[in-house]
Amino acid sequence: MEGFVVPLLGLRVFISCIGLVGNVFLIVAIMQAKVNRVKSFELFLLGLAAANLEEILIVTVFDIVLIFRPSSYGVRAWSCRSLKFLTKFGEVTSILFTVLISIFRQQKLRDACKRANLPIYLDGVRSAWAMSSVCVLLAALMSLPVFAIEPEGPAENVTRNATSCLLDFFQCSDTYCPVLNAVYKYLFLLVCNLLPLVVVTVTGCLIMAVLLGQRTTVTPAGGVSGKSKGSSLHRSTVAVLAAMGLFQLDWTLYLILQLTVDPTEFPFWAEVEFFISFSYTSFSPYVYGIGNNLFSLKTFRDMFKLR
Repeated sequence: MEGFVVPLLGLRVFISCIGLVGNVFLIVAIMQAKVNRVKSFELFLLGLAAANLEEILIVTVFDIVLIFRPSSYGVRAWSCRSLKFLTKFGEVTSILFTVLISIFRQQKLRDACKRANLPIYLDGVRSAWAMSSVCVLLAALMSLPVFAIEPEGPAENVTRNATSCLLDFFQCSDTYCPVLNAVYKYLFLLVCNLLPLVVVTVTGCLIMAVLLGQRTTVTPAGGVSGKSKGSSLHRSTVAVLAAMGLFQLDWTLYLILQLTVDPTEFPFWAEVEFFISFSYTSFSPYVYGIGNNLFSLKTFRDMFKLR
């Protein structure tokens, strides 16, 4: 088993670097292109990228500290719980912003022909900020109970065996599961994983129905600009659907594992959980960036001031 530690750690670092670069580029590209006119969709993308970036940085920094200075943690219980809170806070915030993006895009496409250019509720900047604040607040509230749950739990994992920080976030197994831990685990899975997964799946199906119903398009008076705008929206919508598909795949697999696998019986549980979470965190910014023309060659030239 120990022979897998170095390759797994290298793969973790590689995926973290991909995510770090992608989310930083997405934030910079949006801020550079929309510095004075950030719209609701761009604001939601900024929130998603910031949450992804926070999660990646917290996990990476903590891993590095544990590897090179494992004995420096005198207050291990507090450090461990703080890590768990910050990690889950970033993860849940990313999930909620994905839900917000999916609802926003579905609402924009619903009855678009009848509504014409009339805005929807989330088009308003104040409404977008309010909903973003709700996402952040809910993520914080759902992550706070980690400071109250019992510190006892499963055996240590091979990649962090020098510390007492248990990698099972809920610290709850089939053989040991206090009432508070069990209630928190299933409430968390319901509110932060299952419900978002259902919402994203339903909105994804509705978006697909709209796209399939738009097989014949009428070019508006105005010609090229209208056609270009429609093409851009279509490409952006396809990118949203692709990111939603990645989200569905990752978190469906996560729920199946959480409900069927005992972390104490599976020594690589922490690594599997990491790869599931970070596959969306690391690759979704590229999907959104490419689909919304934020990762174009022109953007990179402007970003690095290449002439």
